[in-house]
Amino acid sequence: MPDRLTRLPRPGRGRILHAVIEAALMLSSLLLAALLTGDARALAAWGLWALPLMLIAAGLGNAFDLHRATPIRHLTSDMGRIALISGIASLTGILLSAVVAAGLSARLFITAGLVYLLVSGARHLWRRHDGGTRPTGRAVDPAALLGRDALENELPDVNDVYSGRRILVTGAGGSIGSELCRQLVQCRPTTLILMDHGEHFLFQIDRELRDLAPDLEIIPILGSVCDAALVNVLMRAKKIDVVLHAAAYKHVPLVESNAIEGMRNNVIGTRTVANAAREAGVERFILVSTDKAVRPTSVMGASKRFAEMIVQDLATRSDKTRFSMVRFGNVLGSSGSVIPVFADQIARGGPVTLTHPEVTRYFMTIPEAVRLVLLAGSFARDGDVFVLDMGEPVAIQDIARRMIEASGYSVRDAANPRGDIEIEITGLRPGEKLHEELLIGSDMLTTPHPRILRAQEGHLSEIELAKALKSLSEAIETRDVALLRSILAQWIEQVEADEAVND
Repeated sequence: MPDRLTRLPRPGRGRILHAVIEAALMLSSLLLAALLTGDARALAAWGLWALPLMLIAAGLGNAFDLHRATPIRHLTSDMGRIALISGIASLTGILLSAVVAAGLSARLFITAGLVYLLVSGARHLWRRHDGGTRPTGRAVDPAALLGRDALENELPDVNDVYSGRRILVTGAGGSIGSELCRQLVQCRPTTLILMDHGEHFLFQIDRELRDLAPDLEIIPILGSVCDAALVNVLMRAKKIDVVLHAAAYKHVPLVESNAIEGMRNNVIGTRTVANAAREAGVERFILVSTDKAVRPTSVMGASKRFAEMIVQDLATRSDKTRFSMVRFGNVLGSSGSVIPVFADQIARGGPVTLTHPEVTRYFMTIPEAVRLVLLAGSFARDGDVFVLDMGEPVAIQDIARRMIEASGYSVRDAANPRGDIEIEITGLRPGEKLHEELLIGSDMLTTPHPRILRAQEGHLSEIELAKALKSLSEAIETRDVALLRSILAQWIEQVEADEAVND
């Protein structure tokens, strides 16, 4: 694709108008330069060089796409291109004068170039800041991009379930984990334990929560969910009542290229925490899952489906701990979601990158996702999979367009070639689907809330799961990616081959 600053001009009224304006600016600059230099011969002979220099200014201006007020980040480069046009026009005037023996001085054309630089540059800068092209700078409300009404106000309170409890949140520094902690503070637990392997994010949420609830006992634990010794000691020493397991590697392309560590953290980590909860007699264990676990095409999705099956299996063998899981789609505003990615691309002037023009996703806000997780803890029996009625899936291209327009720009496409920011199609990434699903089967049961459903889904038997986990552990310890992928293909129900995108 040609560089957006140097591609060939497109025909249109905007370019014609720009050519006329730039030609008039050059003509005015030349006449003013003649007056400033006091060269009477220049005033008499201006017709010799006015027309060619006008054409040069207009043509180069169009070639460099100066008819369009591009985002402000291009100001420096645009002024440089205006200076280049000015220099070329001045040099051409000097050469033209020599060829036709008009006797006009180089000072005249240098002065004319400087005048043109100042006038055209000022005009270009003004166009960036007039009412029609200035970015609004206002933040985009994620809830406005859902395509449905937000549900957090419809979901009931869960204070009674978590009040007075000792609660462990894994992945407490992440987007979902940190919001879980914020909402749990309002439930007045006895103790809130924050576990995360990221020092910076753990420090941030710990400090924030201490400001929100100075009287609450908050215990930050820096460590990995794969550390069995740490997790077991923590469960027993702190007498945990409720575990909310949100720790996971979730970025599909990153986990796809780091399959071993993705499976270690998401599968082995879940098994470690879930087993420790069961052995310690924890009252409730809630797994935060994803729609990418449904017939996955990615390593990340497969790892989360394995984690679900571990929880489902333990639910059949636990006398005291109630195991459940919550499955939902993409969370607007979370780290790595389209909202911050698109916002950053728009702030840099584009293009906004989209993997496929038809890609769709289910979306929910962070408060919705967290309230659903907390509700699952109150509804849970044994091995339940809860999903939210999320309405219709949303086209990612629609979100990109809305965000561009909400930021004060227009979309540049075939219908609007003079637009500000282009949406660039990059192609589906390895492991990525066009459309996500929320359910493996079709059987759905109701819950006490009409917008929350309970799925009835099968899973591996205890013997099958033990065999699969043994093979998976071997692949992880030997770092055998080929073996790992063959295990996933053997034990995880996946989509048809033509729907998947693989390396």
